[in-house]
Amino acid sequence: MKLLKFLSLASFLILFACQKDQKSSLPFEDPMQNFPPDQRFRDLFNEVQYNRIFPDGKTFADCIPKFPTDTIMAHFEARKKEMNRRGLEAFVKEHFDLPTAYVTNYQSDTSRSPAQHINELWTVLTREPNLGDVGSLIGLPKPYIVPGGRFREIYYWDSYFTMLGLQTANKSDMIENMLDNFAYLIDGMGFIPNGNRTYFISRSQPPFFAAMIELLAKEKGDEVYKKYLPQLQKEHNFWMDRQDEKDIGKAINKRSVGLKDGSNLNRYWDERDQPRAESFREDIVTARASKRSENRVYRDLRAACESGWDFSSRWFADDSTLTSIHTTDIIPVDLNALLYNLEKTLEKAYTLNGDNENANIYKQLADQRLDALQRYCWNAQSGFFEDYDFVADRKTGKLSLAGVYPLFFKMATPEQAQAVAAVIERDFLKPGGVVTTLNTTGQQWDAPNGWAPLQWMTIQGLRNYGFDELADTIKQRWVDLNVKVYKNTGKMVEKYNVIDMNLKAGGGEYALQDGFGWTNGVLLKLLSEK
Repeated sequence: MKLLKFLSLASFLILFACQKDQKSSLPFEDPMQNFPPDQRFRDLFNEVQYNRIFPDGKTFADCIPKFPTDTIMAHFEARKKEMNRRGLEAFVKEHFDLPTAYVTNYQSDTSRSPAQHINELWTVLTREPNLGDVGSLIGLPKPYIVPGGRFREIYYWDSYFTMLGLQTANKSDMIENMLDNFAYLIDGMGFIPNGNRTYFISRSQPPFFAAMIELLAKEKGDEVYKKYLPQLQKEHNFWMDRQDEKDIGKAINKRSVGLKDGSNLNRYWDERDQPRAESFREDIVTARASKRSENRVYRDLRAACESGWDFSSRWFADDSTLTSIHTTDIIPVDLNALLYNLEKTLEKAYTLNGDNENANIYKQLADQRLDALQRYCWNAQSGFFEDYDFVADRKTGKLSLAGVYPLFFKMATPEQAQAVAAVIERDFLKPGGVVTTLNTTGQQWDAPNGWAPLQWMTIQGLRNYGFDELADTIKQRWVDLNVKVYKNTGKMVEKYNVIDMNLKAGGGEYALQDGFGWTNGVLLKLLSEK
């Protein structure tokens, strides 16, 4: 198996632009259209973001230019010396359209049940094919569901949990549309980006593609595995980031880490080491305060975004402050459980395709990963699966709900599952469900917050090993909290405070978002259970 080398950003963008085979809806030609906005508008972008012309940095990253890039930049160069902050804001509004606010006029009706509300929201959160769209949005050929709020595009790992609700709502065609979109991205890019924005193309997100295929196969049969086999293979190639299987264990290379005993596990990574376009000012402030290599801090921030846990004390060297982030030193237990599932899915897909040779290769790779994860991530003292710091050569000692992923994918022994269940019940179980970590840091992926995807992974992981009573307790507490907030506010929100149910969830770089794709999906799935 050969892995296509990841192209330089510029070469990659040119390749992807050629592959799209589409006509732009722009009234002008713009050779810079497919570049991330921080590269496309450079000095203008830096000034707008650092001066916080918009409260949320993602707003300008999503703006749609009214004129070709070179025209906008020529106007900026001619006027920038005399431009104060107010003038800069006026310049932006003169040269860009703000991103569409899709739900401005939407009003909830709390007399409807939560399930009725969610089923009504599918239409609100659906985006139609947009191959001709402009700005930073990467066009997709089929309809898809977005999370909601500031998240105006498809997101990779969010989509799996959204699909749980689509499955419950008998919308398997939409699940297939979204899988086809992800397959389109894999074929064009070699991987699934964080989301369909040009500023996301340097990283992916937790690899749930194989799990999505399993969901659709339950509705449409095993032919689904064969249909997406080429993309499953490309996804694996991307994460292993190597030229050949012989390279296992030989080097640390981006997302693939060869360990001292010859085994191979994976980490999160990002191709770029610059401030994120959507959080430009925040990243500069963090990097400067860290007193470390700014480029290293930028990459670690971006790698944490690839994890989906942006941000969490999981990634902090000092357990509490963002400036100590060192994501790329860490072997995450959840990522490697997901890649184990990808390898098991490839084994199944190749078997169904009559290719026993490749099926055996992926069986062996899955077995090797399981052995390595047990060796490096299981902590008998804490009775929990933990992340592993391969630079320090030790487990991180931080307990988080990433530790339930081996139960979800049936990688734990019965004895390990029993120990994990005991820790969940003793330490993680709260009045509103299970808390993300045991640390309160002000970050959104720490206490007191709970998130729908992690509730689902925990509930199903416990059920896999017969801990149904604890799973049902978590389920009921989470459902009750979701319903309570909906009845009080008319909203399904991105995350919840599971410790004090009278307070909103908080932390992170932006305000609490409503919509909300994965909350809707998980809640509808749980409500449908008898």
